Amino acid sequence: MANSYVRLFSAPGAVGFSIAGFLARIPLSMTGIGIITMLSRVHGDFALAGAVSATFTLAVALISPQVSRLVDRHGQARVAMPAAATSVISIGALLLCVRADAPVWTNFVFAVLAGCMPNMGALVRARWQALYPTSSRLHTAFSFESVVDELSFVIGPALSVALSTMLFPEAGPLTAAVLLAAGTVCFLAQRATEPPLTSSTGGTGRSVIGSPAVLILVGTLVAGGVIVGTVDVVSVAFAEAQGDASSAGLVLSVYAVGSALAGLWFGARTLPIPAPRLLITGTVGTALTTLPLLLWVDGIPSLAAAVFFAGVFFAPTMIVVMGLVERIVPASRLTEAMTWAITGLNIGVALGAASAGRVVDAHGPSGGFAVAVVAGTTAAATALVGYRLLTSATRASEDEDPATLSAEETSPEFSSRETPDGHEVSPASQDRVR
Repeated sequence: MANSYVRLFSAPGAVGFSIAGFLARIPLSMTGIGIITMLSRVHGDFALAGAVSATFTLAVALISPQVSRLVDRHGQARVAMPAAATSVISIGALLLCVRADAPVWTNFVFAVLAGCMPNMGALVRARWQALYPTSSRLHTAFSFESVVDELSFVIGPALSVALSTMLFPEAGPLTAAVLLAAGTVCFLAQRATEPPLTSSTGGTGRSVIGSPAVLILVGTLVAGGVIVGTVDVVSVAFAEAQGDASSAGLVLSVYAVGSALAGLWFGARTLPIPAPRLLITGTVGTALTTLPLLLWVDGIPSLAAAVFFAGVFFAPTMIVVMGLVERIVPASRLTEAMTWAITGLNIGVALGAASAGRVVDAHGPSGGFAVAVVAGTTAAATALVGYRLLTSATRASEDEDPATLSAEETSPEFSSRETPDGHEVSPASQDRVR
């Protein structure tokens, strides 16, 4: 398995843009919880803190796909830098408003503007697609990125809360802004691996979210995100009910570890199964592994075991979704499509946290686990309903590709080449990395 990832990062520039992309990705998970921690400590008002944080989250969900549409049309460097700058300046302005005790409405204004944050996960994946467009290593790359997504949502919130509680209330969001600025600058400075513009029409016309196939995939990730948000909230509530609140962090880490290990294992293998069928397998597995949460959990050890197995199918399912997005969406719309997919996941996490919180208040932690079961069932049902549509979409893309590849593979100008150290470099990358 390790060899697959060693070969993946042997391409020039791969290590650099991955590290920079990770640093610039963490602020997304830091900012929302950082706003809650900051405002609750300064004003002692959790309702205000939650409302401003939700405003930021909703703004990201609505704005980031539009930023990515512009990226597809004009390129990463021309769009992501001003978008990140807008977000960084707005976070700074929000912190100043909180420090100066400015009118409450200013918090909401700058929370919206802070939502201009570019979706770095989509930008990084677009670079992998440009680097390995016809290679099996793209599957490994998307697998690795799913694990990085998991890691960013483990590190980010914990870091933000720790900084805001141990240093000063604004420390969490301030660090997020610094990381966003530094990570984006370092990422975009690496022009050699920036994807070329593939079409003058990229980013124009109807949004890709209008595609039924993309809607199916985004809907699947929304349901999956509900499970993640539910596990977050219910694990904390269950641990508190057991009189061991500190164990919640360990439980959530176990969930992330289960998902990450499964993602790394899945990414190192190429299974001879059509992607739409893999999606059904992953979502059905996800649904089945939520049942122990409802039926078998009676203490912290059993909760940790249950969430470990609940995470096993999550990363592989997300990997399959991203692979399907890459196959069915034109290259000129790829960044936008991947942003919608990641946005769907984030929306699901927020919905899951909100829904589980209400159910836990009314029925206790066991009622919250029922939310995860319903979400798992919904994910499986969505994949089953969309199976024929996704199969047709992938077949259509395969029907288009062979003719293109047959012409390209015979041309030295377009064929992928392997360098003396054994890594593949895509045609578009060959000129940029020389």
